[in-house]
Order: sequence, then C-alpha cells, then structure tokens
Amino acid sequence: MRILKPVVAALAIALAQPVAAQEALDDLFGALSTAGEADARRIAEKIATEWMRSGSPAMDMLLSRGHDAMEAGETGEAIEHFSALIDHAPDFAEGYHARATAFFQQRRLGLAIDDLRTTLALNPRHFGALAGVGIIFEEFGRDDLALEAWREVDALYPTHPEAARAIERLERAVEGTTL
Repeated sequence: MRILKPVVAALAIALAQPVAAQEALDDLFGALSTAGEADARRIAEKIATEWMRSGSPAMDMLLSRGHDAMEAGETGEAIEHFSALIDHAPDFAEGYHARATAFFQQRRLGLAIDDLRTTLALNPRHFGALAGVGIIFEEFGRDDLALEAWREVDALYPTHPEAARAIERLERAVEGTTL
C-alpha cells in the first residue's frame, strides 16, 4: 500500500494540471475580453505561450526546432519538424497551427486550411488560427466566410490589431454600404 500512495498522488497531480491550465486560460480570456490595447497584447502573448506548452519536453523541442527553421527561412524543414510533432502528439493544437503557418508561407493554402480546421477542432478559442482562416478565405474570395472568422476573432480578442480593419473592409464587401 505504501508504494501505491505516491503513485496515486502523482497521478492526481498530473490529472489536476490540465484542469489548472484550463482555468488559467479561462482567466486570461476573461481579462482579454475587457483589456485595453496594451494590456490585451500582453495577455494574448501569455495565452499563446500557454498554447505552446505541449507537456512534453521532446514535443516542445520539435515545436521550437520548427519555429527556428521558419525564422531561418527553411519552411520545408519546418514542416518536417511540425509533421513529426503532429505524428507524436496528434492532440496538440499548436503543432497544426504552426504547420498551417508554414504551409501558408509556401502558398499551399488548402493544406493550411486543413491544419487550421484541426487546430480549431482541438482549440476553438485559437484566435491566431481564426485570423489565419479569415486571411485565407479572403484570398479565396470568400469574403462572407472571412468576415465570420474575423468576427470570431473580435469576440475573443476585441483589440486584436487586425480584426477591426478586416471586419470593416469585409462588411463593405459582403453587406455593401448604405447611402
């Protein structure tokens, strides 16, 4: 029985960590919805930092290597790292988001949209993925869908640096202007 107590305690701690992380994210999203522009950027960065934590040092290393490759202009290599990450951690939304960004840079928009769809299935509040969807749909000429995506970004992150301009531009395109 002595052996089981530490194992049960460790399991309880491990199970509580995702709940605590989710509660922290809920608090950050609550603050983001009412924050001024400067504070909102800081809060959004904290949220993004939380999203980049897979819970595995090995997976975090693959994500980091992929980002490093992107910064070095090695998009193909980045995709390889992000694909390996996805293979090993298929429930980690940020792997798909990172690969979608790399696909977008290669102008492989269909693959980018597929990865953004998966990102949002795993993390529906991912305002970065929603913004990506908005950008891509606008490029496809689907201003109605782009407007929907940007409105969702705005609902989550009201002071997003691009959302208000995108919504205004897309509303004119979709709904026209009043005389």
